[in-house]
Amino acid sequence: MTVAVVQFGGSNCDRDAVRALSHLGVDAERVWHEDGLPADADGVVLPGGFSYGDYLRAGAMAARSPIMAEVREAAEAGTPVLGVCNGAQIGCEARLTPGAFTTNASARFQCEPVHLRVENADTPWTAAYDEGDVIEVPIAHGEGRFEITESKYGDLVADDRILFRYCDAAGNVTGASNPNGSRGNVAGITGDSDHVAVLMPHPERATLPDLGRSVDGQGILSAFA
Repeated sequence: MTVAVVQFGGSNCDRDAVRALSHLGVDAERVWHEDGLPADADGVVLPGGFSYGDYLRAGAMAARSPIMAEVREAAEAGTPVLGVCNGAQIGCEARLTPGAFTTNASARFQCEPVHLRVENADTPWTAAYDEGDVIEVPIAHGEGRFEITESKYGDLVADDRILFRYCDAAGNVTGASNPNGSRGNVAGITGDSDHVAVLMPHPERATLPDLGRSVDGQGILSAFA
């Protein structure tokens, strides 16, 4: 598989994503958004960072880049698409997934390891885990609070589209384990089809063993392998 890691002005995790995917044996390359998706792209990553300085709303300007129309077409054709952190914000703004990410309840930037509980193991992004598994993956965001209307949140739950919830080390989903105030402790969801997903934590920062931290993010990125 050849994965296109889309680089916008202000992206800063594109190289990290390429390195992490390459470590897993995936052919990955950075693609400047103005150049469009390569014809041979079998997967797409929308990486983290601060596209366009997070002006207006985080991800709002990048979501309107012409390449995002190509990403939507690719997703509709069955191409795996993963948005991470700022890429998750872009994915929601581009309506690849429902809901939105907004300012953390703490009103401050938070960069720390968090625990995630696997809610649905029957997706490409969670197939490496079992339902109920607890993994450790870092966050780094100021606008990571997931918000969605009550009815649409109910649809996510009913349709089993929640991938991960923030939890404590024992797997308990509590207010104290929610780092940003996300509705229902939601950390990642899928789109209408499970080959499209967005999540706020950074799996690429929990993949390389030489970083000396958790490698629990490998299972998420292995969806591209």
